[in-house]
Amino acid sequence: MKFEVNRDVFSEAVSFAVKLLPQRTTLPILSGVLIHADGDRLTLSSFDYEVSAQTSIAAQIDEPGTVLVSGRLLNDIASRLPNAPVTFTTEESKISVTCGSAHFTLLSMPVEEYPTLPEIGPQTGVIPGDAFSEAVSQVAVAASRDDVTPVITGVQLEVGEHDVSLIATDRYRVAVRTIQWDSGRAGDADGEAPAPLHALVPARTLQEVGRTFGSAATVSVSISGGSDRELIAFHAADKTVTSLLIKGNYPPVRRLFPETVNDHAVINTAELVEAVRRVSLVLEREAALRFSFSVDGLTLEAIGSEQAQASESISALLTGEDTVVSLKPAFLLDGLNAVHSEFVRISFTKTENPNKPGPVLITGQTSQEAAATDGYRYLLQPNLLLR
Repeated sequence: MKFEVNRDVFSEAVSFAVKLLPQRTTLPILSGVLIHADGDRLTLSSFDYEVSAQTSIAAQIDEPGTVLVSGRLLNDIASRLPNAPVTFTTEESKISVTCGSAHFTLLSMPVEEYPTLPEIGPQTGVIPGDAFSEAVSQVAVAASRDDVTPVITGVQLEVGEHDVSLIATDRYRVAVRTIQWDSGRAGDADGEAPAPLHALVPARTLQEVGRTFGSAATVSVSISGGSDRELIAFHAADKTVTSLLIKGNYPPVRRLFPETVNDHAVINTAELVEAVRRVSLVLEREAALRFSFSVDGLTLEAIGSEQAQASESISALLTGEDTVVSLKPAFLLDGLNAVHSEFVRISFTKTENPNKPGPVLITGQTSQEAAATDGYRYLLQPNLLLR
């Protein structure tokens, strides 16, 4: 095999192919990138039986062929090559990479032992790339990182005829974002809408997909079920990512959201973020901040060690009764950073126990008076106040 390719294009393609490869694998063959040269296209693929990535780029191909090479090593090399065309040749088990005055010799891996990439089913729908990327970044942060309960380490996609909802939880908070999409599915002869689809996607994979396809005009989504290996695929331009879906029933977290909330406060988002960051500097790990809402505004208080305490007051427009609630700053900041609006509304739910605050609901506000319409909601469970 022999080809010449643009340095920047080749480096970007290799980087995409290796992003989702596991850091460690019991099968060294799965750490490789498969390079296939044919016609005037170069296809780079990776697959570890759970996630696959494939991209195609233009290249001047003198001798077609297929080779398997260590993905991480090739990525390190490609990212540091000088600004010149890359020439790639193979001879038996050796691979030669030349770029300007730089020259590398690598050993190939056995192509015949590499697994076959999964087949992609028919398209389920199309979604705008920017809206999809934003929704993933808002929601995936709330997914659990504890592998003991795999079902909540994923993001649940609930696909309807005209919209798709992304849902994530780690038991302490729930994030939901609903966005429009084109399913291309019509109702049946009686006019009934098609049955909704559900796909539970690993959060880490979905985050990488969101970052990768954020600049794409549209992202094609394919969900294939009905077998023991349910699969979801994302495709845009010349890039494709597939992932096995997580098996299991996602908890019914939508019912945790209140239908109506009367008491709430509206605050400038940036001011609240900065105040939380400052006051929480004196907190010990896992400690909570105390938030006191009144007609005079919002006061944040942190009681750290004996040597350090902090407090700060900022403006807040309160509707309803004075409220005191304690929240973990890291969880709160995740929700605030996902509110892409100038103001944020913090709504206070009630419980039957007056000494036990209910969850707070965080949503966006385009102004102090008008609620945002982006479909983002973040429900955060407070720490109980010590009384």
